[in-house]
Amino acid sequence: MSIPRYKVGDMIVLKSGLTRTLKDERSCKVIGVLPRDHVHVQYRVKFTGENFERRILEDDIDPSETVTAVTIEHAARAASEAGAQPWLKPLGVRARK
Repeated sequence: MSIPRYKVGDMIVLKSGLTRTLKDERSCKVIGVLPRDHVHVQYRVKFTGENFERRILEDDIDPSETVTAVTIEHAARAASEAGAQPWLKPLGVRARK
């Protein structure tokens, strides 16, 4: 039995060819985790420009692109909540000649 990898509120990216939307619009938000369909984990997801939800299987998610999207979203959310600034400031870096 597989355990759900994603939780409610995560942004995920679907594999290409599953929707008729533009390529840039493959990312969606997890609205709910549904009961398993024997082996597969199911999710309710919603695209930002749509007013309905879709049911997808975990196999429909592109894990290589989702990890990046989830990591970037969590980092941005953590930085905005903490009011933190980046540790590397490009204008403060000096290179020798």
